[in-house]
Amino acid sequence: MTHLGSSVRRAALAAVAATVVLLPVTGGSAFARGPEGISDVAEKVIDAVVNISTSQNVEAHGAMPRLPPGSPFEEFFDEFFKNRRRPGDNRQGDNKPGDTKPGDQGGDQQARRVNSLGSGFIIDPSGLVVTNNHVIADADEISVILNDGTRMKATLVGHDQKTDLALLRVTPDPNKPLKAVKFGDSDKLRLGEWVVAIGNPFSLGGTVTAGIVSARNRDINSGPYDNYIQTDAAINRGNSGGPLFNLDGDVVGINTAIISPTGGSIGIGFSVPSKTAIPVIEQLRQFGETRRGWLGVKIQQVTDEIADSLNIKPARGALVAGVDERGPAKPAGIEAGDVIVKFDGKDIKEMHDLPRVVADTPVGKVVEVVVVRKGQEVTKSVTLGRLEDTDKLAAATPNKDTPPPQEKTVVQKALGLDLADMNDSLRKRYKIKDSVNGVVITAVDASSSASEKRLSPGDVIVEVAQEQVKTATDLQKRVDQLKKDGRKAALLLVSTADGELRFVAISLD
Repeated sequence: MTHLGSSVRRAALAAVAATVVLLPVTGGSAFARGPEGISDVAEKVIDAVVNISTSQNVEAHGAMPRLPPGSPFEEFFDEFFKNRRRPGDNRQGDNKPGDTKPGDQGGDQQARRVNSLGSGFIIDPSGLVVTNNHVIADADEISVILNDGTRMKATLVGHDQKTDLALLRVTPDPNKPLKAVKFGDSDKLRLGEWVVAIGNPFSLGGTVTAGIVSARNRDINSGPYDNYIQTDAAINRGNSGGPLFNLDGDVVGINTAIISPTGGSIGIGFSVPSKTAIPVIEQLRQFGETRRGWLGVKIQQVTDEIADSLNIKPARGALVAGVDERGPAKPAGIEAGDVIVKFDGKDIKEMHDLPRVVADTPVGKVVEVVVVRKGQEVTKSVTLGRLEDTDKLAAATPNKDTPPPQEKTVVQKALGLDLADMNDSLRKRYKIKDSVNGVVITAVDASSSASEKRLSPGDVIVEVAQEQVKTATDLQKRVDQLKKDGRKAALLLVSTADGELRFVAISLD
């Protein structure tokens, strides 16, 4: 604690007093305490909330346990209590990084055992426990510790990196049945509704905090299925995998991430909604893995500019930027440039809605997909495939360091771009695949709308306003016509040198 000098302290107290006077007198004490039901919820469910302890053997040079490559939560949840004893734990000899034991040769030259802690909750008295994937990732041993201190060895049933969820199993004592909690409906949560988080922050097990639902469907760019519940209930390192309860004592979220410049709670925590978790947990329980539906399209957001270019009002849906040749969308007739506005009877209001809806749809189901194509709604029937974790779109970056062309290239200017007809010299210069055809961008005006949309030399314009262009002259004619038609923007289908497609709306002003 930092003590203030007397004069500073008096000034601070005066400021606080002034602040208090300005507060409205409206039953403030009740609001400060929160609803009376919090105590009842905590008493009802706390025995179903567990601590998760993991251990791992790591090699020399002080190597530490790491999250799986590409884990969405590395920046939020670096393991905090590696090699630190849990309060009440009777084990001896856990070392902090860099410590040595008697007989060690410098300490860092031998394998050492490190520990980390998290939270979880029991969903079935038979011994099923839910936690975060990053809590148990790469662990050699996993233990579940009950509220009364009972420790049980756990085995991994299955895990899912995309939602950062894992399902464990323990074998309970037949004479001591486990307390379980059930999932509630996160879709019924309202902004401002009170919620309760229980977990193991900073290895202080059985900690109860309360707050409100600050936001729903929050996208923090951690993965394709982001739709987190945001809460101001205190969530800290060690709360990972713990439950977020409503005041009925039902689990409405799994506490997973925080935003914090200090490492501690600043009132911005994120929980995986029960609506997202339930099907994942059920698949892990049944199959030991996830089996998600797969449409086989690359999508992007329908911005206001793109919506105006496609004559879609209001802006909605997911714009198909590319179709996987191996995917279900291809034989169903879905094309690049289509805007998916409805999937299996569910409205697609924005791009992020589609991956979640598709993933939750059973593999092999025949679904109707409504797309907007050139201003008209068209319905396609698609038999969903299965999303494989190994399916990844390759990143494509044009090579800008290659030598200049050996032959003369005729360049025209339009839309803040220097444009040239495709030729062998340009293909060699930018390493453009033979399958990519269109008009090559050779330079971008830094002050133009094109520069803001991150177009760069080596990109190839394939279509303008959903019509193919083969030469710079074709492109100029299409742009001139759009201006005559009173369009505010030109919708370009742009390919990278490797063939990755995306749509870009460029202002015509």
